[in-house]
Amino acid sequence: MAHDKVKAKLAELGLQLPVAAAPVAAYLPAIKNGKLVFTAGQLPTVDGAISKVGKVGLDVTPEEGRDLAQICALNVLAALSLVCDLDDVVQVVKIVGFVNAAPGFTGLPVVVNGASELFLHVFGEAGRAARSSVGVAELPLNAPVEVEAVVALR
Repeated sequence: MAHDKVKAKLAELGLQLPVAAAPVAAYLPAIKNGKLVFTAGQLPTVDGAISKVGKVGLDVTPEEGRDLAQICALNVLAALSLVCDLDDVVQVVKIVGFVNAAPGFTGLPVVVNGASELFLHVFGEAGRAARSSVGVAELPLNAPVEVEAVVALR
């Protein structure tokens, strides 16, 4: 699949589409149902390793968390690319960001903006989605953030 427009938008940010991460358990990275594609939660992995671990607001600053959420969003795009051409995305419908939050940390939306802003840059207004930012006690592999998405295809 080509993904030419999406790759060009990523290049404007100095980014590139990564290779989709292999699942760490019994699930699919993405699944297509009609014109919708659902991704599994994507961690901030680069070359198979979590970029930074720990709790946002304790071990990870909110700004670092935001950057890690952007990496998660890149991994969402990679997962999507397994089942569709990214240039066929007409709307990012829903984003859910999970933040491994230190007790009392409430800056969850700032962290998840890292993912939302990437989708906006890549897809324009079609990247503006409904969104949830959820603070959790733990995430797999002690990741600071995890992002999943639902997109609609033409």
